[in-house]
Amino acid sequence: MTKRIYTAGLVVIGDEILSGRTHDKNIAQVASWLQVQNIRLAEVRVVPDVIDTIVGAVNALRESYDYLFTTGGIGPTHDDITVDAVAKALDVEVVIHPEARAILERYYEDKGGLNEGRLRMARVPEGGELIPNRMSGAPGIKIGNLHLMAGVPHITAGMLDALTGTLEGGEPLLSETVGGFIPESEISTQLRDVEKAHSECQIGSYPFFREGKVGSNFVIRSTDRAALDACMAELCERLTEEGFEFTPGGI
Repeated sequence: MTKRIYTAGLVVIGDEILSGRTHDKNIAQVASWLQVQNIRLAEVRVVPDVIDTIVGAVNALRESYDYLFTTGGIGPTHDDITVDAVAKALDVEVVIHPEARAILERYYEDKGGLNEGRLRMARVPEGGELIPNRMSGAPGIKIGNLHLMAGVPHITAGMLDALTGTLEGGEPLLSETVGGFIPESEISTQLRDVEKAHSECQIGSYPFFREGKVGSNFVIRSTDRAALDACMAELCERLTEEGFEFTPGGI
C-alpha cells in the first residue's frame, strides 16, 4: 500500500437508465466495492446508447482517473454498443475473443447453441482480456485501465467479485461520525474552520429530520488516523462551545 490515493470513474450506459424505466443500482455497489479495494469513486457519468457520447465519456474519464468502469451495453442486441464505443475510443479493432467464444459455446450448448446475437458477447476491443462471469457465461472485458461490465446488477456484482484483489489501491479511507439534533446551518462556519485547520481531512454534513426536529450527522474522512482523530476532537470541542449536545458515532 502507498500513500497515493487511487481513483476511479464510472460510465453508466443505457437509454433505459436515463428514461427512468430502469433504476440504477450499480453506482452504489461499484462505489462500495471500490472502497473495499482502497480506491475512491471520483466521478460518474450516465450516458445514452450513442457511440460518440460513450466515446467522449470514456476518453474523458479514463485519462482523469486511475481506473474506469462501465456498466451496460455488452449484451447480445443491436443497441449493446459499449464494445464498439470503447474500441473507437482506444482506436483499435473489434475482434472475437477465442476464449470468450469457447465459454459461450459451452454455456449455450444445451440452450440452442450460439447464434448471431449470442456471438456478439464474444466481441472485445482488440487486446482485451476477460472478466469472468459465473452467472450467465458472457464475460466482462478488461483493457488497460478500463473494465467493461454488465448492466444487470447481480451479474455486475459477480464480475466485481472476480476482480477483487486484482487492482492496486492506496491508503484505506478512514471515517468517524458525530451527530445530533444540530441544524447544519447553525454550525456551518465552524465546520468550514475545522476542515480548513485539518487539511488532510474532509467533513461531510448530512441533515435529517426526526421526531419533529432537525439534526445532522457530520462525517470526517481521512487516510491518516492521527489527523482524523485530531479533527474529530476539535469538531467535538467546537460543538460543545456552541452548546450543542452530540453523539459520537452519529444518530
